[in-house]
Amino acid sequence: MATSSSATDQGRQPLDAPFLRQPPPTAEELRRCEEQIGPLKPEEWPQVDHLVTEDDTPVDNIYSEKQQRLLTQSLYDSWSGPSGGRSFITLANVGLFYGINQPPLVPDVLVSLDVALPMDIWEKRHRSYMIWEYGKPPEVVVELVSNKIGGEADVKLRAYARMGVAYYVIYDPTKQLSDQVLRVYALHPGNSAALQDVWLPGVELGLLLWQGKFEAREDTWLRWCDREGQMLLTGAERAEHERQRAEHEHQRAEHEHQRAEHERVMRQQAQEQAERLAARLRELGIEPDQVI
Repeated sequence: MATSSSATDQGRQPLDAPFLRQPPPTAEELRRCEEQIGPLKPEEWPQVDHLVTEDDTPVDNIYSEKQQRLLTQSLYDSWSGPSGGRSFITLANVGLFYGINQPPLVPDVLVSLDVALPMDIWEKRHRSYMIWEYGKPPEVVVELVSNKIGGEADVKLRAYARMGVAYYVIYDPTKQLSDQVLRVYALHPGNSAALQDVWLPGVELGLLLWQGKFEAREDTWLRWCDREGQMLLTGAERAEHERQRAEHEHQRAEHEHQRAEHERVMRQQAQEQAERLAARLRELGIEPDQVI
């Protein structure tokens, strides 16, 4: 989640989170983290009336807002989910709650498999991604870096690992935190491992950096891709590609029509020339059929 910056931010230390200052998880806790759990029964739902699920604070910059939509739009427009017909949701700038008394994180983009949005998304407990409601954490979290105080490379990395996120992506287009523009981690409770490859096998999605134009803005954008490196397109891009394909097909058909017309004219001209020559020969008393 990108945060705003001001002159008072310059001497501020990276965000601290008291809930992270805990002893390492025990073996039993780690085992429990790996257990598949389902959504809580209605009688087990915690009270969420006190939770702040949205605060209407405009803190994202224009680039981040566009980048978030690019990542979510392209999945919904061009991806049917992993093999096997598995469902998915992708959300941008939505609270991720993992403990009733824990402050939420707000990833720029998340992707969660094998879940679906509830029918009533206006209900308080459905306004954010509450892990106890969906029965699992998201598989992928993407954070966009716009300053040095967001804690993306330390506090958030540890927090996402602790809550069970499988893959964590740090996109740092202006190199605020390091010389690496794109970093991808495979997370496990208590640790993380940087991936050299940007293919996420458990999700069947890849990532790439693309220099191009999105919504009339030429820039470098983070994009999803398939195993062959083919970029997943937004609906507008698919429509534009289809328009270009149709235009190319129209031009090809027009060219073929012009070629056929040219050949027809050439044949007609040759036939007319042959007929004129035959008439001239007959004027000279020579049958054209007798001319070799």
